[in-house]
Amino acid sequence: MRNRLLAGALVPVLALTMNAQQALQGGSKGSPAVHEDCTVTFSLKAPTAHEVQLQLDYGKAVTMQRDTAGVWTFTTDALVPDLYLYNYVVDGVKTLDPENVYIMRDVATVKNMFFVDGEQSRLYQAQDVPHGNVSAVWYDSPRVGTTRRMMVYTPAGYEQGKQRYPVFYLLHGSGGDETAWLHQGQAAQVLDNLIAAGRAVPMIVVMPNGNVDEQAAPGSDQRGLVTPTFNHKQWMEGSFESSFADIMDYIDKHYRTLKGKKNRAIAGLSMGGYHSLYISANQPRDFGYVGLFSAAIKPMRGVQSPIYDNLEQKLAAQFGQGVNLYWIAIGKDDFLYAFNKQYRQLLDQGGYPYTYVESSGGHEWRNWRSYLTQFVPLLFK
Repeated sequence: MRNRLLAGALVPVLALTMNAQQALQGGSKGSPAVHEDCTVTFSLKAPTAHEVQLQLDYGKAVTMQRDTAGVWTFTTDALVPDLYLYNYVVDGVKTLDPENVYIMRDVATVKNMFFVDGEQSRLYQAQDVPHGNVSAVWYDSPRVGTTRRMMVYTPAGYEQGKQRYPVFYLLHGSGGDETAWLHQGQAAQVLDNLIAAGRAVPMIVVMPNGNVDEQAAPGSDQRGLVTPTFNHKQWMEGSFESSFADIMDYIDKHYRTLKGKKNRAIAGLSMGGYHSLYISANQPRDFGYVGLFSAAIKPMRGVQSPIYDNLEQKLAAQFGQGVNLYWIAIGKDDFLYAFNKQYRQLLDQGGYPYTYVESSGGHEWRNWRSYLTQFVPLLFK
């Protein structure tokens, strides 16, 4: 069953007032107000509050200043064009911005969002270009023993044509689900914009749920409105990798795909990078393009699975059969940096070719969205 979603739409469905629209797009009223010099002013009316702090993205909370009318404000330094998240902390209590209806969920945390306009951030926004579609697809997974849900992006014109397309499997991190790359990663907008600009070839993008102990994102299956969590019984112990063939079988049966490893890519962030590493190593004939974004590398203590055994021998087979692109990216402040360095040393010892990208920052969506915009143009060329 497929629920058609408009790929170019942002997460919320409520319309902003004119003042709020102006504020979010760089006007001078409302909150946040994004200025032409890329500074941003936040305002919150809380006349009885004793302290109001702004928590902006991954930075430290800053104390806002109160005027005589009880309006608390703070203006940032110039920000790099990007998508940003924030919330307020009023007398120790976290709260959203009542002037901004645009919100985003990351695991169990909800924050407001805004854009600072620029070349990079425009890739994350719907532009006046042909739009692909995103389907919520329920598929049978015999290896898991249940039906599960994934999100599938098809490029503009797919429904009207007969063309076959390469497939990119895009995997989320721990605590995420099949909606993560669409919402936090803005993947549909990125694909639309890169394809329209001629920077990427049209492709099908498959975004499955990497938590085998849940059928779909929280609130989307029979569990009801459960609280999202990082803790899953089946997530990094081999079950997802072992059942991945069910996803591939469904996609090749129900979509007009191009077969062969030169027409398949797999990449993911954090846990999704871990899954990408081991799926591609265990299926050396299936993927010509592999991307590890801030990837976890080693199994957790106590985890045992044939999926993770004999990695060096599997890498020898994988690279021996040829890999079009093996792409590794991580922020220099990422807590997984040392593990990625050790993994690159292992690849170096084997003489295996790979591309390495090191960015600023840590384990954060700002990096992973950027990595996606860098990786996609390299695929299927």
